[in-house]
Amino acid sequence: MNNIHDLRLLRRVAAASFRVLSLAGLSSTFSAAALAATDIDQTEAKTKAHDNVPGTQQGSSNLPAGATQDIGHDAMKDMDHGKMPDMHHEGMENMPKPSDKGSKESMGEMRMAPMQGGKAPSDARDPDAYADGAVHGPMRGMDMADDASHAYLLLDKFEVARERGFRLDAQGWYGGDRSKLWLEVDGERQKGKLGATRAEALWDRTFATYWSSQLGVRHDFGEGPGRNWAALGVQGLAPYWFEAQATLYAGESGRTAARVEFDYELFITQRLALQPNVEANLYGKNDRSRHIGSGLSEIEAGLRLRYEISRQFAPYIGVSWRRKFGNTASFARAAGEEGSDTKFVAGVRVWF
Repeated sequence: MNNIHDLRLLRRVAAASFRVLSLAGLSSTFSAAALAATDIDQTEAKTKAHDNVPGTQQGSSNLPAGATQDIGHDAMKDMDHGKMPDMHHEGMENMPKPSDKGSKESMGEMRMAPMQGGKAPSDARDPDAYADGAVHGPMRGMDMADDASHAYLLLDKFEVARERGFRLDAQGWYGGDRSKLWLEVDGERQKGKLGATRAEALWDRTFATYWSSQLGVRHDFGEGPGRNWAALGVQGLAPYWFEAQATLYAGESGRTAARVEFDYELFITQRLALQPNVEANLYGKNDRSRHIGSGLSEIEAGLRLRYEISRQFAPYIGVSWRRKFGNTASFARAAGEEGSDTKFVAGVRVWF
């Protein structure tokens, strides 16, 4: 009640100020005073409405002394929710509660298990109905590049040399990036007859980045009787971009052999390239009929400078040095051959 008395007193003071200011002709102050009187009236009306709520009057016995004047649920016990005009209660009387048995029966037709997978129902839509006759399977022309098979043929050394005659060193393969059939031929033809020639057929399988293992067979023919070998080796790209190949051989009558080869390509310009290479052959026992001695048999080193008219065709010139060691050199001298020689060569390098 004291609050209402204070508000009424403030109203009278504001009205008296309004009259004085009106007489003085201060229109702007008049407007402010009028607004202040209006706010006081609105505040007084809200206070009266609040006092009419049970349990909220000052001094009411429903609140303990010093307690905060909050509206509790007990003060709302006589509120009739059915008389709320905006809430529609029709159709809610028969709604089952979660604990009712009826709620479980109403969900009986919904089965979650078939929705998690399993066999499709008989009336399910045919997934091929709009396929226009196409069936599931590989799509021609859409294979990844690493799954496709390719063929490659390289005539690395197709050259002639004085007193050595004609020489062919070629290799080719067919297959994909991981597995392929690898073929090699290396031989000479001197004075109208075939010299020592080596041919290999290997299965090449990638086992690491830039490296692959090789397993297959080798056949020697030309000079002397033919020899057959089983071959096992590795080939790939060594550090500093050296192409390396190392192979072990096991032949008939307990014969064994090994061959290692290194190549490097140094591009001086986009078309001019210098290619050094080194090859060494070793044998486990003497083979007099083929002029081969045990141990380190032969080393050949070459240096060739080629000009690539195109990437597939490049003529070259170079020098080749060859030396035989041990019993191999002795067998060569006995046959009237030199144990070491250096020759200038010319040829073409072609690949398809």
